[in-house]
Amino acid sequence: MPAPVFVLAAGLGTRLRPLTDWLPKPLLPLGDRPALEHILAAVRPVARTVVANAHHRVADLRAFVASSAPDVHVSEEARILGTAGGLRHAAELLGTGPVLVWNGDIVSSLSPAALLGAHREADATLAVRPLAAGDGNVGTDVAGRIVRLRRETTAPGEVSGGAFLGVHVVGERLRGRLPEEGCLVGDVYLPAMREGRTLRAFDPGDVAWDDIGTLADYQAASFAWLRARGAGSFVGEGAEVAEGVTLRECIVGRGARVEGAGILERCIVWPGASVAAPLMAAVATVRGIVT
Repeated sequence: MPAPVFVLAAGLGTRLRPLTDWLPKPLLPLGDRPALEHILAAVRPVARTVVANAHHRVADLRAFVASSAPDVHVSEEARILGTAGGLRHAAELLGTGPVLVWNGDIVSSLSPAALLGAHREADATLAVRPLAAGDGNVGTDVAGRIVRLRRETTAPGEVSGGAFLGVHVVGERLRGRLPEEGCLVGDVYLPAMREGRTLRAFDPGDVAWDDIGTLADYQAASFAWLRARGAGSFVGEGAEVAEGVTLRECIVGRGARVEGAGILERCIVWPGASVAAPLMAAVATVRGIVT
């Protein structure tokens, strides 16, 4: 059954500065397209409607939607409302029913259809990678019910730990109690668990999963994309690489230019950017080079 989808895209991305001074985090190029395009490709098969919230560099997000994703609605926030407040603010655009919530800095091959199918009667269902009991930021009992979030245990019986993957389903009952501002975990999930409400963990299996929240994470996700293609390097449409340049594990975006001579190694060159070899372990943008 199709469901509304909410992509969290309003954050400042402070850990990724200066890249996020120039683009909102979900629009950072990841391989051959912005990260948000990877997310949209994953959720569209199950989406009744897609809404992305926006605060930081709103004009960039609106321009992307207008040119590349006209089916996506933008829920603009004059101030950042948090994950729970943002979801409440977008209620009219989303409509009724359980909502699939996807962090805008998470790119994964997990199945949204399987997650929605596993939701059923729970108040919320979180995609969780299993770990040993006591490890990670989630703990579950033998029935898969979440009994620990972050460091707070709200019920006994933890048999498995886990890592929350930033993709979850918020049920209709919890949607009715969202605060105007606040966090889904701290201000909604934990209070609900203390009251005895049911949150469940969904194991997505062995899936690709990348968080682009820091520069190191962004680079790792980019090169994971490259390895998944089985390619040594990637050169986008209309990009130019000088004859004297050797690419080693590089991503060169559409319309970019690589000049000079020598080796360009483990570099990410954004679409339209220019860079000169030799260079190693850098992100080259139209605004500057970040190493």
